[in-house]
Amino acid sequence: MKRKIIYILIDILIVFISFLFFVWLKPATKAVYIPTYIIPLLIFEAIWIFVSIVIEKYNLNKSEKLKEIIIPILISNLTIVAIVTTSIYFFKLFHYSRLIVFGTILLATITEFFLGYIFYYDKKLIRKVDFYEPVTVSPEIIEEYGVLDKETIPELLEKEQREPSVISFIKNQIIEGSGKNVFKYICDNANVGSLKTLFVSTTTTFNIEKQPNNVYNTIINIKKINDIRRINKFFEAVNNKLPDDGMFIGCAETFKQRNRRILENYPFLLGQFFIFIDFTFKRVIPKLFLTKKIYFFITHGRSRVLSKAETLGRLASCGFEILDYKELNNLIYFITKKVKEPAYDLNPSYGPLFKMRRIGKNGKIIYVYKFRTMHPYAEYLQDYILKISGYSEIGKPADDFRLTTWGKFLRKYWLDELPQLINVFKGEMRLVGIRPLSKRFIDEYPEDVLKMRLKCKPGCIPPYVALLKQDVKEYIESERIYLLEKEKNPFTTDIKYFFKAVYNIITNKIRSA
Repeated sequence: MKRKIIYILIDILIVFISFLFFVWLKPATKAVYIPTYIIPLLIFEAIWIFVSIVIEKYNLNKSEKLKEIIIPILISNLTIVAIVTTSIYFFKLFHYSRLIVFGTILLATITEFFLGYIFYYDKKLIRKVDFYEPVTVSPEIIEEYGVLDKETIPELLEKEQREPSVISFIKNQIIEGSGKNVFKYICDNANVGSLKTLFVSTTTTFNIEKQPNNVYNTIINIKKINDIRRINKFFEAVNNKLPDDGMFIGCAETFKQRNRRILENYPFLLGQFFIFIDFTFKRVIPKLFLTKKIYFFITHGRSRVLSKAETLGRLASCGFEILDYKELNNLIYFITKKVKEPAYDLNPSYGPLFKMRRIGKNGKIIYVYKFRTMHPYAEYLQDYILKISGYSEIGKPADDFRLTTWGKFLRKYWLDELPQLINVFKGEMRLVGIRPLSKRFIDEYPEDVLKMRLKCKPGCIPPYVALLKQDVKEYIESERIYLLEKEKNPFTTDIKYFFKAVYNIITNKIRSA
């Protein structure tokens, strides 16, 4: 019922926007048309909704075929055309513009067809594989040991292997829903035959929470996480069920894979338009404070757009170490290991402007503003990126997939640093100065440099930009040089470093990314 109300409200908006479009096309001003048409428009909207409800145009969730969406729209809107035409001639309402009246109906109908097609196609692509295998112990063991409790079940599961028929069932479910290569990848990384391996295909946290504690050492979910309403809560539930070093295997569809799928099924231009609509509705709107509740109310979080960095970052934030990931059948499958308790990040940053926790003068914690250049939860992947790729020649993590497309542009021209001027106005930073560092990097500094830098405010433009030193070790050396110069000439040092840095940036002698 709630969904039907949402569909009705959307339909009202479609009709109203269609009406405004044709009012805009007319040569007279809106001030002339809108007062004249407002009462008839309200009556028309009421007729439109009444006819649509009677013909069951809004029963979209029950539709299994495209024609079950399109035909009710067609019948409903043709009925409305008949009612409006009859009313115009019966009541002699010829002073109303036929362009506005019938143009509104036509444009609204085309819009409904288009949105109905998108709804159907998106619904069709949702995987429909749902099963979970509860813990089972063979009758012979039960007969031998009697009543089982939480203490004896794990011990017995160590002794038992799944029946061949059960393994065959699981294999068929995975192959049918995900493919042979996925089953092989799972078998290469987990003991499929062990009763201590739990197989599920679910998006419901409850199906994880109701599993027994201290039983499974591996949990495998073959349902993509894009359809989970509260992804982190799901991961936290999995973490809670696993022992230390327990494995969690799952999958997701990244937005690049999603775009590839869309372009394979649509003509190029229509596909690009659909990608824009899909990204806006399922990536941007769920991240905005004012619209995310509306989004989750309508979709229940189904088919959300995620990036690879956000997927892996969420896992890392929930206490999992990334062991491996691989693209199979246009999905990314990940192998993880529980290494700690979840971070329970209640306020993750999604917006274009975010704050970084950094150490300021005298060791005081400050929050440095920057434009976002990475995907959400990217900060949890710092150690993982350095582990697999190390540093690049400019002292940044190499092959960093956490960067967004626009983030690379912002970093190239140092535009991501502009919001730090807020910190300058607040008196927490200077225009030129040492880098504001996290606790992790502070620990890498030698004692002599650390003592000097804690006496100074950090700056927007760090010394390495002026001195053209971008290696990790050169960062520290550039700060030592700067701090020693600043002790002798506090004012002129900053002016010299400022102009040197600006020149190096303009002439592209130094890169941020």
